[in-house]
Amino acid sequence: MLLTITTTHSPATDLGYLLHKHPDKFQSVDLPIGKAHIFYPESSEESTTIAVLLDINPIDMVRSGRKVSGTGFSLAQYVNDRPYVASSFMSVALSKAFSTAMNGNCADKPELVDTKLPLQVKLAVLPAPKGGEILIRKLFEPLGYKVKLQRHILDDSFKDWGDSKYFTLELSHTITIKELLSHLYILIPAIDNFKHYFVSQDEINKLLEKGKGWLSTHPEMEQITRRYLINLHSLSREALERLNEGDEPQEAAEEEGSKEKERKETLHQKRLSLVLEQLKKSGAQKVIDLGCGEGKLLRMLLKEKQFSTIAGTDVSYNELTRAKDRLHWDEMAPRQKERISLFQGALTYKDKRMEGYDAAAIVEVIEHLDTNRLLAFERVVFEFANPKTVVLTTPNGEYNVLFEGMDAGSMRHTDHRFEWTRKEFESWANGVGKRNNYTVEFLPVGEIEKKVGPPSQMAVFTYGN
Repeated sequence: MLLTITTTHSPATDLGYLLHKHPDKFQSVDLPIGKAHIFYPESSEESTTIAVLLDINPIDMVRSGRKVSGTGFSLAQYVNDRPYVASSFMSVALSKAFSTAMNGNCADKPELVDTKLPLQVKLAVLPAPKGGEILIRKLFEPLGYKVKLQRHILDDSFKDWGDSKYFTLELSHTITIKELLSHLYILIPAIDNFKHYFVSQDEINKLLEKGKGWLSTHPEMEQITRRYLINLHSLSREALERLNEGDEPQEAAEEEGSKEKERKETLHQKRLSLVLEQLKKSGAQKVIDLGCGEGKLLRMLLKEKQFSTIAGTDVSYNELTRAKDRLHWDEMAPRQKERISLFQGALTYKDKRMEGYDAAAIVEVIEHLDTNRLLAFERVVFEFANPKTVVLTTPNGEYNVLFEGMDAGSMRHTDHRFEWTRKEFESWANGVGKRNNYTVEFLPVGEIEKKVGPPSQMAVFTYGN
């Protein structure tokens, strides 16, 4: 796998100072399974290019017990794409070869660290098995990169076989070297959605450190985080919590300028904001969050004077404990505490504590229920609790094709029992409305892709209209 970085900054030879690699020297860096070779195909004051060539030994990967791609046949551990594609191997190589530059140090010319240079990057080749060109553009273009992609066919001799999952990627941007390296370090394995080593708690700190200053404002923050952490739910959840709360490694924390960068909403933030908007629009004063989890929506509801009574319920006692912690329950002002109550309960059993509310929010909950329990859920919420407004969201299963690493028929979370298409969701919701005297309005949640729709979907039920 080959990565080149070119600049036409004047003088272009400043690239050598920034990267701490002399143009006249061929250098190699030892990797756990092979070597990274660093050299300059060209070096002049007009244009300078540095190249990183990875030489990965597939036999050493197996001997060392390293995780490798492919389990479809007996020789998959030996015959795979890992030695030839940009992956987590490239991230490790960049951090070892250019560690000083990634940390923002340049002893000979310190003024270059914060200098934005015209840079062109070429990466051959990058695998994107799920999401392809759409995914690559969604990750790089919000950062200001101009993206050029060449998709490779499977075999020149058999063109009917179609395209492969591999791309040659070219990027251009005027940016600091430190920023460029941090973007590549995180986004390359996020696109590949694979790590050649065991992913542990330490990986969260790496993500926060290298993502400082840009990841928390990236519109695909949630997707990048999950992919970088290979969809490990517990680690992804903790990382997203820390990103949402501005918790970054202490050594990387610095004061921002006078104007704080506007935070771009993650999908979950967009979802909660849309739910809140619909609850306010309903005119409700008494609101209950059914399946409140750790209480993010409850915190938003407390800030709105419109809601005089707020309740949250969840089947998990641990989630309710976390919600109390995040609400700062023990330090809450008495008048605020009078507005809110929390209690444990299941949405498939009649519970008088759920009754008497003007509106109910049910955010990404029903997909966790077995389909044979949906009728019980329907009766508990729409027949017995019977709020005037119900705002309900669930994933759009059609969108899953854009998530790399998801096989056909697989779901976003191991606890999901189903993920409906838009047609399936509308059919179910309209049936619920008809049986219980509710009208239903459907709204998209998140950015709409032309063929598959939004990542999540919402139904707003209104009683008696």
